[in-house]
Amino acid sequence: MSYQIRSAYRDEWEDAMALAWKTFLRFEADVYTPEGVKNFENFITDETLHRMFIMGSYQMFVALDGKKIVGMITLRDNAHISLLFVDEKYHRRGIGRALIQHLSNYLLAEVQASRVTVNSSPYGVGFYHRLGFKDLRPQEQKDGITYTPMEFVL
Repeated sequence: MSYQIRSAYRDEWEDAMALAWKTFLRFEADVYTPEGVKNFENFITDETLHRMFIMGSYQMFVALDGKKIVGMITLRDNAHISLLFVDEKYHRRGIGRALIQHLSNYLLAEVQASRVTVNSSPYGVGFYHRLGFKDLRPQEQKDGITYTPMEFVL
């Protein structure tokens, strides 16, 4: 099956963040503290982040099955993956890999970045390792959010 991947439109913000929240609750929230769950919710509902997206300083790309958003990835600070989520019904279909590839192409062409970083959730570590990401440090926890700092050389 083929999916379209492109920059997100302004009016897709809410749907993309709803996908992130739903997927977070299903696969990640159980290993976070209540503080961490609340901090994640605050992050994806932050109006400043939304304004940054509208102004073009917080990039988001979406994967579409027809008109339905089935995956999303965001980029902050020009070379850090901030969010990556794929609808549960679309897991293991190459969408996450395709989003990373699209983002990598964007970084090489538009930003001239040589690497990309991510703070992977425990659920995502294996996925990132399969794509060639390397751990920068052992798993950490900050503000109730558990993550492993990782990087991928483009």
